[in-house]
Amino acid sequence: MQLRLDALEAHLAKSLAPLYVITSDEHLLALEAADKIRKTARAQGLTEREVLVVERSFKWGELLAANQSQSLFGDRKLIELRIPTGKPGKDGGQALQEYAGSLNPDNVTLITLPKLDWQTQKSAWVAALQQAAVYIDIPLVERAHLPSWIGNRLAAQKQSVDRTSIDFIADRVEGNLLAAHQEIQKLALLYPEGKLGFEQVQDAVLNVARYDVFKLNEAMLSGDAARLVRMIEGLKGEGEALPLVLWAMAEEIRTLLKIKAGAAQGKAIGMLLKEYRIWGPREKLMEPALRRLKLPTLERALQEAAQIDKMVKGLRAKAFAGDAWDALLQLGLKVARG
Repeated sequence: MQLRLDALEAHLAKSLAPLYVITSDEHLLALEAADKIRKTARAQGLTEREVLVVERSFKWGELLAANQSQSLFGDRKLIELRIPTGKPGKDGGQALQEYAGSLNPDNVTLITLPKLDWQTQKSAWVAALQQAAVYIDIPLVERAHLPSWIGNRLAAQKQSVDRTSIDFIADRVEGNLLAAHQEIQKLALLYPEGKLGFEQVQDAVLNVARYDVFKLNEAMLSGDAARLVRMIEGLKGEGEALPLVLWAMAEEIRTLLKIKAGAAQGKAIGMLLKEYRIWGPREKLMEPALRRLKLPTLERALQEAAQIDKMVKGLRAKAFAGDAWDALLQLGLKVARG
């Protein structure tokens, strides 16, 4: 059974299922969901907890043994299985299918996974878990939804701020939901319930951004020049490797160029997006970017990326050396502005 995160509390108030699966790369939300399941399990008498972590030396027989063995005190127990890589392997996949088919009614099992890629989601063991478990797939909180998320979190602690303050917080916690959570909690400690002023928020909130090089393309595709500038400056300030940033940006430009060229030959955009394995939030950003950008613009952008690569490697003459970070920024702005 698929369950939305916002429906978890209502579900737990009614019943406790024998098997839960949480899959997400949004670590804060995954942790909070797991904590709610643990709390409910304790309240219903599952006093013993056994935690298994799938590492290189892990033996899948341990999971089956944990499910069959009784608690030391004869109580029901909570079994937690953590698969940090999301790749249980052939033996693990088979063990998970067997486990899902023979659940012990005296236990509750919680399996936590990172966000699974498209190919893994089609595997037999995932299908078995989806059929047997309460399956909670928690999506990332995208940048466009972050202000709403912040506002809801503030409302939960009976505080509110204006949109300028929410945007200020969102900008400072770019790519770091846990940091956003901590800053919101700090506001509850510093100030009473009610509406807070911008100066109060500004004084309290730190610049805790942890810029993700792979989120940079979101700003470029969406045409958000201000965010693009902020992220490139942040990546530079955090000491991110310039070749990695350039590679991520160039790959996105190359993909845009291939799709745009295919569309110019009469191929359907939808088919091209599938061909290049683009779906979900990225697909929603890609389509308007393709409408905005012209084929010659993308061709020149890819040529500029090649020149920046030469800058990084020190292969250009000193007279044309320039600053590679600045050149990268100008390249990103060219694509963002179309």
